[in-house]
Amino acid sequence: MPLYESVYIARPDISATQVETLTADMTKILEENGGKVTKDEYWGLKSLAYRIKKNRKGHYSLMNIDAPAAALTEMERNMRLHEDVLRYMSIRVDEHEEEPSVMMQSKSSRDDRDRDRGRGRDDDRPKPAAAETPAAAPAATEESAPAADNKETEV
Repeated sequence: MPLYESVYIARPDISATQVETLTADMTKILEENGGKVTKDEYWGLKSLAYRIKKNRKGHYSLMNIDAPAAALTEMERNMRLHEDVLRYMSIRVDEHEEEPSVMMQSKSSRDDRDRDRGRGRDDDRPKPAAAETPAAAPAATEESAPAADNKETEV
């Protein structure tokens, strides 16, 4: 059977348990039509890039699906009709990833990439020392004062 990844965004005013129930309902629809959900992830309440139906946030959820095309079509039809689903998108993939998705990986596991990637080339130059104010400068002593030329000029 073909493999799919489906992500949907639910309204922000429902609870996380209601989103899990919605995922379970969609899973049941797929199973009734000969498919199965191999993995589902709840990504949480996140800000949207732009308003969708007057909402600024939404609950994101991912499902990895192994189902025939007819089962996916039936699930998408039910998502279109469900009032809590703001948007959905399903794509066909060659294989499912076994590890957690990028959204679920902790920041510590992503720290192996180079953190200086966003810096400009001018940032590699040494920074000039901070200028000291005269009041904050220590009083000059004979040891710390530079050696002055002690030659007297003859008139």
